[in-house]
Amino acid sequence: MTTTFDFSGRTALVTGAASGLGLAMARAFSGAGARLVLFDLDEAGVNRAAEQLNADRPGTVAALSGSITDPAAVEAACAAALAFGGRLDVVMNNAGISGNAPSLDLDEATWRRAIDVNLSGAFFVAQAAGRIMAEQGGGSIVNTASMYGVVAAPERAAYCAAKAGVVALTKVLAIEWAARNIRVNAIAPGYVRTALTETLVSQGRLDLDVLNARVPAGRLGTPEEIATASLFLASDASAYVTGQTLVADGGWSSYSYL
Repeated sequence: MTTTFDFSGRTALVTGAASGLGLAMARAFSGAGARLVLFDLDEAGVNRAAEQLNADRPGTVAALSGSITDPAAVEAACAAALAFGGRLDVVMNNAGISGNAPSLDLDEATWRRAIDVNLSGAFFVAQAAGRIMAEQGGGSIVNTASMYGVVAAPERAAYCAAKAGVVALTKVLAIEWAARNIRVNAIAPGYVRTALTETLVSQGRLDLDVLNARVPAGRLGTPEEIATASLFLASDASAYVTGQTLVADGGWSSYSYL
């Protein structure tokens, strides 16, 4: 078991890696010995993330910028990961966007953007990676869903629909690709104390005391806790796990709150 979380000799692609959960995942995989290709729409941010990680392990991290809604850019990122490490062993399919709006006021552009990024983008990444993994004989894909893909909340119609789609997509791909030795799972985080969350709290758009009281664990999660759970899903420790969604929300979705 001491080598279960050793990713030495393996290559991972992390999308949405410039900040937040994606950056925490990148740090976790780098710490476990993986070679990494980071992919994010934020060119300056993803280059900065790669520079930070390369400071500890020179030459082991590359960065690319682009949108997961662009299949050509996604294919290029997967091809770059393959060229960088000789294999594409792991994909952390993490990039996504949030957004709240009353359903009666939700405009078409906002709806389409949420679906395009959170669901269609996730599929494009999984498909491009899956083609490479099928050719090389296997791999592991971990999609970032959300607890709001498992339970619902008001004013999140597009987000909940997209993340529920990611949960279903995870099952479909796992079933189709199991015979090719490709595992597909999902991590479904609850509220996590990222820089974005801190900004929303400071702006008064999130009430931290209310959220902490609602979570049975009594607190929000940390990016590192989500990254560690993702590391498990990608590792040999979960070799017989596929098609599953691991909900990491401090008990939120299990609690019928009144």
